[in-house]
Amino acid sequence: MSRRCELTGKAVLTGNNVSHANNRTRRRFLPNLCQVSLISDALGRQYRLRITAHALRSVEHNGGLDGFLVKASDSQLSIKAQRLKRDILKAREAAAA
Repeated sequence: MSRRCELTGKAVLTGNNVSHANNRTRRRFLPNLCQVSLISDALGRQYRLRITAHALRSVEHNGGLDGFLVKASDSQLSIKAQRLKRDILKAREAAAA
């Protein structure tokens, strides 16, 4: 399983540990990934996603999973999230009709 957020696309970054003597060794900065269950209002179901803590705050700020996915671009979403977005858009169109 890759260390990548399913909603924002944040992944592992690399950099240096720098000692007091200015010696540099490579290190990895890992994203703060959490396994969470989010509820889709349009579909009436619960979905388990592996997202960062920052993405969880963004989901809450945008009015839930549905609101976040509708505003998000497909390029940063995982395949699972893209399918979920498509299903939500279809359910919204069916409810509007």
